[in-house]
Amino acid sequence: MRSTMIGLLRPLLVVCASLLLLLLLLPGAHSRIPRYTNGFHYQDIGNGNGNGEIYFNGVRLLVESPQPSVSATRGSSVTLPCHYHYEPEPTAPRRTRVKWSWLPANTVGAPASAENVVTETEVMVAMGNRHLSYGSFRGRVRLRRSAPGDMSLVINELQLNDTGRYRCEVIDGVEDESVTVDLELRGVVFPYYSQTGRYHFNFYEAQQVCQDQDATLATFEQLFTAWEDGLDWCNAGWLADGTVQYPITVPRDGCGGVDLDPGLRSYGQRHRLLHRYDAFCFSASVKGTVYFLKHLTKLNFTEAVQACARDGSQIAKVGQLFSAWRLMGLDRCDAGWLADGSVRYPITKARANCGPPEPGVRSFGFPPLFLKFGVYCYR
Repeated sequence: MRSTMIGLLRPLLVVCASLLLLLLLLPGAHSRIPRYTNGFHYQDIGNGNGNGEIYFNGVRLLVESPQPSVSATRGSSVTLPCHYHYEPEPTAPRRTRVKWSWLPANTVGAPASAENVVTETEVMVAMGNRHLSYGSFRGRVRLRRSAPGDMSLVINELQLNDTGRYRCEVIDGVEDESVTVDLELRGVVFPYYSQTGRYHFNFYEAQQVCQDQDATLATFEQLFTAWEDGLDWCNAGWLADGTVQYPITVPRDGCGGVDLDPGLRSYGQRHRLLHRYDAFCFSASVKGTVYFLKHLTKLNFTEAVQACARDGSQIAKVGQLFSAWRLMGLDRCDAGWLADGSVRYPITKARANCGPPEPGVRSFGFPPLFLKFGVYCYR
């Protein structure tokens, strides 16, 4: 009896299922079925473009920046623009959370490896009137909030290591949109080699010697800009991403050959501990002043250090001299000691008896410390 009833009902069930399917496929039928909504609506995949994409059909969160890159000077304040809005504008305010994160310049575009783990660092998170900043940015960052939707990041007291790519991420429920802004410092790239000759630094030693000269290892972009400005140097040096390169504006033998076009010659990624090269350092403007100390007599290195101290200053570093030359126009045709034991002088207007016919920082290398020169001080 039971099997007979099931046999009679089966055709009826099939007919009912077919009718229900037909109703669902009719235009507007889906609107008759109650559904959960959170203010966002997406059309069914079957109503897409045939490639499995889902069309958006509701309030949309947009995050934008009018400037993909910003440049500033060291020690100044800078604003990284970021704004968000909705299309269409919602009728009631929505609760959003904002997170700014940072990818340092030496990791932007660098391949991830065991030696180089490319990760973003949190700078600030904010929700409503509450905010929290992290690490070296603590106490130096805030949101501008000059208008509704303005989440621009203001960074005070810019440091050499602040360069890189910043991400502005706005989170609203299930919506999460972001935009990036690159921050660059205006400065100067200079090659640096050891007192004992060229090619003596591994990667970490190159980082340290640049830091010792009030600089950082240059990024590829900084070296490329320096090459565009005329930097020509035939010795290979470390960059911040762990590559080894050198800039050539005049092709010649021994520097890649005369058949190669001008450009950056690259050795690619090298072993950061085993391989040894020079360094390309980057220095930005300094708050203080670099000056040539007027003294009745020339000085050996020890006397030069003492003379700056008596003048209320300290002997200048190489990065400080390069910054003063490039960014402040320091021009002096007098050779002077620097803190690393080198002797140099800055020329912005080339002239007779002051070295080559191009502007630049002239170098006497690392003479014996008992020889007598002038001195450049920093206050």
